[in-house]
Amino acid sequence: MNPSYGINKDTDYDFDTAIEKVTAALKEEGFGVLTEIDVKATLKKKLDVDFPRYTILGACNPPIALKALNADRGIGLLLPCNVVVAEREAGGTTVSAISPKAMFAVVDDPAMTPMVEDVEARLTRAIAAT
Repeated sequence: MNPSYGINKDTDYDFDTAIEKVTAALKEEGFGVLTEIDVKATLKKKLDVDFPRYTILGACNPPIALKALNADRGIGLLLPCNVVVAEREAGGTTVSAISPKAMFAVVDDPAMTPMVEDVEARLTRAIAAT
């Protein structure tokens, strides 16, 4: 898994360790995890499909989110930033975050650029630290 619209890192960590490490790294960058979606469990429950462990974390940096929402209330459509921890078939995990630059390309507001670049840098550091 290496989408061009994401910030990605393959790790040798087991799934639970990767969740712990990325959550701690996000916290160091000022993010909290607002939501946690267990895709494996959801697909099993709703479709009776077996799927590798895959969790989507909804990460938010409250001061930056408030600043963005005050500038444009519609920005809520792009919040929070998704971070994915995915179990790899060969072992280990891939940890990925949405690239804010890619996500905010749909917003035609140069005033957002400094916030977007700040969030991109923070997420890049968090993923690298995982």
